Amino acid sequence: MVYQADKNRYQSMTYQRCGSSGLKMPAISLGLWHNFGDTTLIENSRQLLQRAFDLGITHFDLANNYGPPPGSAERNFGRILQEDFLPYRDELIISSKAGYTMWEGPYGDWGSRKYLIASLDQSLKRMGLEYVDIFYHHRPDPETPLQETMKALDHIVRQGKALYVGLSNYPAELARQAIEILNDLGTPCLIHQPKYSMFERAPEAGLLEVLQENGVGCIAFSPLAGGQLTDRYLNGIPADSRAASGSRFLNPDQLTEETLKKVRMLNAIAERRGQKLSQMALAWVLRNRAVTSVLIGASKTAQIEDAVGMLANRHFAAEELSEIEAILDSAK
Repeated sequence: MVYQADKNRYQSMTYQRCGSSGLKMPAISLGLWHNFGDTTLIENSRQLLQRAFDLGITHFDLANNYGPPPGSAERNFGRILQEDFLPYRDELIISSKAGYTMWEGPYGDWGSRKYLIASLDQSLKRMGLEYVDIFYHHRPDPETPLQETMKALDHIVRQGKALYVGLSNYPAELARQAIEILNDLGTPCLIHQPKYSMFERAPEAGLLEVLQENGVGCIAFSPLAGGQLTDRYLNGIPADSRAASGSRFLNPDQLTEETLKKVRMLNAIAERRGQKLSQMALAWVLRNRAVTSVLIGASKTAQIEDAVGMLANRHFAAEELSEIEAILDSAK
């Protein structure tokens, strides 16, 4: 059956302006870091993408190395895009990145002009696209001059292969320098993608301020701390969980008794709010005005539905924020 998007898809979602740009992004974005590679049935990936779009999620976030194996998430997404979403291409924000190891030899990693341009060409071919909406440098390169990396991003936009550019995993001062270079080149930085959650608050130590000062949006990845901020671990570590399997996303050593105690206390607040802990954790990240969107992963459509359901109760009373802060500050 030919996919037809839900006619009411834009009624469920909140859209927020990305920094000082003209682009609005959904408050919830879907990341294809996992569950879209060759180890996942493509029909499951298709269902996730369709359900997300039906709920108003217009932003699908990829990278050259997403899979597993690397490249397979883009290839599988490209197939689904051609089969299901081609009529809706202009309603989508499709992003990709380069910065981590993608191929053998000295030109398949980090931030050189050669790597970034070649990688995006490969990504476009895998997805069957003429351009991506956002292209990110995925991580800082300690050896390549920052000017070279930013000039490559500028060149990519001028080639028409990306509409906007972004940064990911850049610390505050380096982000400031990169943003200034891009401004001077005439290709402003649209967005920054840091790791940010109740359990990972490094962006609050200067980065979010830099982004606000410069009119740059922010999309937070891992807002559920690899699954810690869900009801999955309220009673310990289930045998079939990420933590039990030693997933790269969540190490069982992270789930100390002190962490589990905090999770249970936070869950009690979420229950009082009439929410799941995962929903409250997403709302908490979005409470910060610097944050444009939260980037979720999903293996089931119900997880996407829960995330979007958070929007019905995304605001906090001052007392709730104080109580959450006290829990997060305890026994640091």
